Amino acid sequence: MKTTDQAAWNQRYSGPELVWGAGPNRFVAEELAALPPGRAIDLATGEGRNAIWLAERGWQVTGVDFAAAGLARAARLAAERGVTVDWVHADLLGYVPAAGAYDLVLIAYLHLPHTSLSQVFRTAAKAVAPGGTLLIVGHDRDNITKGHGGPQDPDWLYSPSLVTAELGGLDIRHAEQALRQVQTPEGEQVAIDTLVRATRPA
Repeated sequence: MKTTDQAAWNQRYSGPELVWGAGPNRFVAEELAALPPGRAIDLATGEGRNAIWLAERGWQVTGVDFAAAGLARAARLAAERGVTVDWVHADLLGYVPAAGAYDLVLIAYLHLPHTSLSQVFRTAAKAVAPGGTLLIVGHDRDNITKGHGGPQDPDWLYSPSLVTAELGGLDIRHAEQALRQVQTPEGEQVAIDTLVRATRPA
C-alpha cells in the first residue's frame, strides 16, 4: 500500500468520531455468531470493531492494520469493553500470517488494486486451519452502477468469482452478492457487497 494511503487512513482515524461505528459489520455478525470460538485473525481491522466483537465472544483474536491511529483507537475501545486483542501494525502486502494457524480468517472491506487484493486473498486462504473458516466481504463491482457509496474504481472492487478464484484448497460454502441498507442524508440507500464464506476441509 502506498505511504500516502497510510497517511490518509491515519488522518481519517484521528478524527473525533468512529469512522465505522462500534458494532460489528452486519454480515460478520450474521455469518459468525454461531461459530464456536477459537483463534481468529482480522486482516485490515481498522478501528477493530469486528475483532473486538469476536473477542467478546471468547475468540483469541489478532487484528492487523497499517494505520497506527486506527489501531490506537481499537486498543482504547477494547480496553473500555474489557477484552484483549493482539493488535499488529503491519502492511498486508508484506504481512504473512502463519499457515494453517487460524480457525477464522476475516477480511471486511479491504480495498486495493486487484493484483494486490489477489495476493492478500491467497495469503488469507493459506492461514485457515483445518476445519476453519474464511469470511471475506467487500464492495461489489456492481455497486458502481447499481448501488450506493464505496470505491468507484472497478479494479478496487470485488465480485464472487474474483474472490473465489484465489481460494485454492478451500471449500466454498457460499459466494454471492449481498444487499446492505445504508442511511444517508437523502434517505435509505442500498449498497451491493460481495460475500464469500469458505472452509478448509478438516
